[in-house]
Amino acid sequence: MISLSANGTAQGGFAFGFKGGLTLGIQNWNSIEQDPLFKYHGIAYIETLDEQSEQFAIFVQAGWHVKGSAIRNRNFVNPLNGNVYRPPAREFLFNNVSLTFGGKRKYEYGAGRFYYLLGIRGDYTVSTNLDEYQQFNEANPAYSIYPWPFFVNRFNYGVTVGGGIEMPFGELVGGLLELTVNPDFSYQYRQPAIPNVQNPYTGQTTTIPERLIRNITFELTLGLRFLRKVIYVD
Repeated sequence: MISLSANGTAQGGFAFGFKGGLTLGIQNWNSIEQDPLFKYHGIAYIETLDEQSEQFAIFVQAGWHVKGSAIRNRNFVNPLNGNVYRPPAREFLFNNVSLTFGGKRKYEYGAGRFYYLLGIRGDYTVSTNLDEYQQFNEANPAYSIYPWPFFVNRFNYGVTVGGGIEMPFGELVGGLLELTVNPDFSYQYRQPAIPNVQNPYTGQTTTIPERLIRNITFELTLGLRFLRKVIYVD
């Protein structure tokens, strides 16, 4: 804490910390919902601290989020012999760095505070695991059921909405528990229709339809909160 001596005082400063936890990722592929993906996230954040307006804070946070979806317990038909089989679970991972700017509204609750938050978010996709499925697509062009790496949109945007509770451990240290919903407005993946794809088994041509994929995540987060207080003097 920084303090200056004088007659009248006012207190300000900022709070900062680190938080992380579980991510449940969901993707719609052309409005068809895939199975959820269970992964993780980690976030560093900073927010305003003002005794004159303790019920409201502006925050900025940056984090690492593993988004995507999975396919589990699905039956497929072998195009060569017509046999039905169930392959192992497959995960589609999009490793994103996110930057969020928003506000919090807080309410006193005993020694702590409940809050809800709303933020505008931008994402950059650092990497994916779609290369794992490219060999299947190339070997079966007429049945390329998996996303291709080169149709991934690297930049995306959306919102973060949620709430939580802050609990103090001491004068300058506390913890938080938070639940957020994070829908994207843009498409993580946009593949146009691909015409004149030859089926290697029948010799006929087909058109692979357009594919659009959009993210939404639900995140359960635990974190630490540190206060940096400044006392201003008249």
